[in-house]
Amino acid sequence: MLLDTASLYFRAYFGVPDSVKAPDGTPVNAVRGLLDFIDRLVRDHRPQELVACMDADWRPQWRVDLIPTYKAHRVAEEHEDAPDVEEVPDTLSPQVPVIEEVLDALGIARVGVAGYEADDVIGTFTARARGPVDIVTGDRDLYQLVDDARGIRVLYPLKGVGTLQLTDEAVLRAKYGVDGRGYADLALLRGDPSDGLPGVAGIGEKTAAKLLAEFGDLAGIMAAVDDPRARLTPSQRKRLTEAQPYVAVAPKVVRVADDVPLPDVDTALPHAPRDPAALEALAGRWGLGGSLQRLLTTLAERPV
Repeated sequence: MLLDTASLYFRAYFGVPDSVKAPDGTPVNAVRGLLDFIDRLVRDHRPQELVACMDADWRPQWRVDLIPTYKAHRVAEEHEDAPDVEEVPDTLSPQVPVIEEVLDALGIARVGVAGYEADDVIGTFTARARGPVDIVTGDRDLYQLVDDARGIRVLYPLKGVGTLQLTDEAVLRAKYGVDGRGYADLALLRGDPSDGLPGVAGIGEKTAAKLLAEFGDLAGIMAAVDDPRARLTPSQRKRLTEAQPYVAVAPKVVRVADDVPLPDVDTALPHAPRDPAALEALAGRWGLGGSLQRLLTTLAERPV
C-alpha cells in the first residue's frame, strides 16, 4: 500500500474540525485525521507493506523548465536554490513535521526523494513491485498507474476514508473511456487547471477520449495530424497542430517518473512502534489520544 501522504493529510485537514487541538491549543486535525485514515486503511485492506510517500519537491524544476505554468498559481514563495514554497493553510504547515515525527516513531516507512514529487516515488515503487499494489490518493493523476494485469489499483477517497472508490481499469473505461495507460494521454490533452497544465485548446475530456479510441494513443493522434486521410475535423487538426510545442514536452511533465533513486527502506508494516518513548512523548505533547491508540491496537492485532 502506497500513500500519497500530502493528498491524504490535506483531506484530513479539511475533513476534521480545527477545534481538534493539542493541549497547548495548536490544531492537530490533520495529524489525527491522517492517523484515523491509516487505521481504517490497515483494518479494511490488511496490507503487509505500507509506505507514506512524501513530496520532497512538490514542484520540481525539471517539470517547470518544460511547462513554466506547472503549479505556478500555488506558489507562495519562490526560491532559486531550494524548492518553492507551496501555498497552504497557515494552520496546516506546522502539522506536517508532527506527522513526519509520528510516522517515524511508529516505524511506518516514509519516503521522499529530492527533486521529485510523491507521485514519482509512488510510480517507482509501483514499477518495482512484484505483487499487487494499492495506491491511496485523492489525486486522479495516479489513475495512469492502474493496471489490472499487475493488480495495481487506486483507492480514491470519495468521502473521508470510509468510502473509497476502488479504481481498476473497468472503472476508468466506464468514467473516462480509457485504461490506466491511456489516462496520462487523456489528462495531457484535456489539461488540468489545478496543476497549471493548459491542455490542447478546444479538446475537452470527451473529445480526448474519442481521439484516443480512434487513434490508440497520443503518438497515434499526432501522427494523424500529418495524415490528410485521417478522420480529424479541420478544427481538431488546426488545434493539434498549434499545440505541437506543448505536446512535445507535456508527456514528461504529466507522466509520473518510474526511475526515482529510492533509498533502502523497510516497507513492512510494524506490529509495534519503532520508538515507543518518542511516540509516547509525541502523543502527550500533541494530544493524539484515541487516534493514535486505535492505530496502535490495529497494528498489534494484525496477523503475523
